[in-house]
Amino acid sequence: MAANSSSNSFWMLLMMILSIVFLQLTKCKVTYDNKALIINGHRRILFSGSIHYPRSTPEMWESLIKKAKDGGLEVIDTYVFWNLHETSPGNYNFEGRNDLVKFIKLIKKAGLFVHLRIGPYICGEWNFGGFPVWLKFVPGISFRTDNEPFKLAMRNFTEKIVNMMKDEKLYESQGGPIILSQIENEYEPVRKRFGTAGQAYMEWAAKMAVELDTGVPWVMCKDDGTPDPVINTCNGFYCDNFSPNKPYKPTLWTEAWTGWFTEFGGPIYNRPVEDLAFAVARFIRKGGSLVNYYMFHGGTNFGRTAGGPFITTSYDYDAPIDEYGLIREPKHSHLKELHKAIKLCEKALLAADPNVMSLGNYRQAHVFSSEAGHCAAFLSNYNRNSTLRVTFNRKHYDLPPWSISILPDCKNVVFNTANIKTQTSRVQMLPKKVDFHSWEIFNEDIFSSEDDDDSTITVSGLLEQLNITRDTSDYLWYSTSVDISSSESFLNGSKHLTLTVQSRGHAMHVFVNGHFSGSASGTRRVRAFTFTGNVQLRVGTNIISLLSITAGLTNLGAHFESYKTGVLGPVVLYGLDEGRRDLSWKKWSYKIGLKGETINSDYRNHIPVVHWRPLSLAEQKHQLLTWYKAKFDAPGGDEPLAMDMGSMTKGQVWINGENIGRYWTATAKGNCSECSYSGTYRPTRCQSGCDQPTQQWYNLLQPNLNLILCSKIVLYRNSRSRIYNGFSYVIFCRYHVPRSWLKPKHNLLIVFEEIGGDASKISLVKRLVKSD
Repeated sequence: MAANSSSNSFWMLLMMILSIVFLQLTKCKVTYDNKALIINGHRRILFSGSIHYPRSTPEMWESLIKKAKDGGLEVIDTYVFWNLHETSPGNYNFEGRNDLVKFIKLIKKAGLFVHLRIGPYICGEWNFGGFPVWLKFVPGISFRTDNEPFKLAMRNFTEKIVNMMKDEKLYESQGGPIILSQIENEYEPVRKRFGTAGQAYMEWAAKMAVELDTGVPWVMCKDDGTPDPVINTCNGFYCDNFSPNKPYKPTLWTEAWTGWFTEFGGPIYNRPVEDLAFAVARFIRKGGSLVNYYMFHGGTNFGRTAGGPFITTSYDYDAPIDEYGLIREPKHSHLKELHKAIKLCEKALLAADPNVMSLGNYRQAHVFSSEAGHCAAFLSNYNRNSTLRVTFNRKHYDLPPWSISILPDCKNVVFNTANIKTQTSRVQMLPKKVDFHSWEIFNEDIFSSEDDDDSTITVSGLLEQLNITRDTSDYLWYSTSVDISSSESFLNGSKHLTLTVQSRGHAMHVFVNGHFSGSASGTRRVRAFTFTGNVQLRVGTNIISLLSITAGLTNLGAHFESYKTGVLGPVVLYGLDEGRRDLSWKKWSYKIGLKGETINSDYRNHIPVVHWRPLSLAEQKHQLLTWYKAKFDAPGGDEPLAMDMGSMTKGQVWINGENIGRYWTATAKGNCSECSYSGTYRPTRCQSGCDQPTQQWYNLLQPNLNLILCSKIVLYRNSRSRIYNGFSYVIFCRYHVPRSWLKPKHNLLIVFEEIGGDASKISLVKRLVKSD
């Protein structure tokens, strides 16, 4: 009897242990149904935000995550940046801004979930779409199609990231924060271009990902052909017309665009938060259960990471947390209140489909009722211009134009998407008292076809730029010689010689016999361009040198690995007695990069690779291909900092060996007319900064010198001022300088200027945000 009792106790204990283990396994599993993701056994409506770890610094991460959580987010979404991590085949870098594991653990520490968008193609306005450039040179490769060399490399990297996450126990199935993963990215347009090979690749990618057994669902965004069990999702300004491709999948919005990216020569794009909130409310009432804001913090394209080409260093994106890590109001608080209101409706939203009823022209009610007695209503007004009154449940409600009112109890309005209760941030960029001293200078040598060293390549004909540089530098020299006979009639001054150079870009400077002859550049939409200019040649041998410049590599399109850049020709001289002389198939010499670029690579070793000389007053302005160096002490305080490059033209900036990014004060072209929140948003609306330098910030000042508010612009006096509508204003062309890159004393600033500027007016400014 005692033995039987002991046996029963043993089996009861074993069953309890097995039950607990089963409960824990069930609890950690992430699944889905037609309504939502199911986490720990519960359906969830989730608000997420994109924060890309390399677009900020590790010192900023914790604060950014906290501000995202304070804004009502439960999930942080990030791409994984293949070209940062696998710098050459099999060699990986996960340090500093590349420390993905640290970033995810900080998200877990904050109590938030993670959506890990491995891709590994990401687009993201990132250099080469996130692919490492070495991938282009794998024999027989073709990107993003049914191609064995590509699939092998893609599988290897995806497995590397998944296994790293598993080793650190970071999947929700292991008790970690990762609840979703993405494979591929916005594939449908490319799949259609590739046809059956694209379909086969997509199915392979989905199968490969699922077989990695992460214990959490996988998604593919913007591809209605996504195979089971992978979830297809929506990206866009609006997604209320989106439905998943199978009735048993949830409705997820992986990119709700909070603004738009900026390009050199383009305006700044702003999206009114009233419209963004309206779009989110429309999606939720349609049955959406996850919204990810792209971007919640856009950050900075440090160094040469921006793609496009022509994407600016700033990736601010008009996000709720700005490029510098400061909260942007009213966008941050208005969305926070939206999230609170929807969370009050969560039980009703997840329990039933809506009953949709018309309340008159432009007006609708979406009503959710559960068997448990929960009720929530969304009252909509699509009229762009007028407030409309509706009657619902025998009560009257006034709905502002282009808005939705949310009633968590089907009676009381707790939120309307168009009614903003938070004051607009007052943003100032104010000069810091920083003394840049000990200025020194050196001028880059103009490369000549007569130069002969180990780094010079000489061949017949024009070579594609990326095939030579492998993207180790933005710069590639092309140089050839032209012989002129003393009998040429142009020498008597009767006519001019004209040189034309056709290039795929993205920019170019032309030198003849060491003298500058002009520049030309393309745009993000039209990258090919032609330089045409008069040139002065002499009797005998003349040297034509072309400095070809990239501004970030292409990041999207079918077969973008085959896109060409650089001087592809023809290169033709016109005006000779023979008529035209095509120089394209002459012998050309090539040299990668600039001598000065080694300064920063050797910064930490203190190797004097060039000969600097003190900068004189006469040399401060309009020096071509010039390097400047100065020292400075870090300013006090903890405000975010920016380098004002408004006195310069085009180049790059380094601080203590860290590349802040490309600068280019190209004039922004756009349509900066009035902006209204109502009506369907597109980037062509709500632009600012037209006819001014790219990536600028305005501080304006009335004649009475008082600081006042002008929309989002704070009026302020500065020595570099202009006049507009009776106001004087200054333009700061600001480039983010992370404070963690500065030492208390003896910081080193290095600037490379291609065209010319006034280095003496470079300054540090601090960014302040205040709300009234």
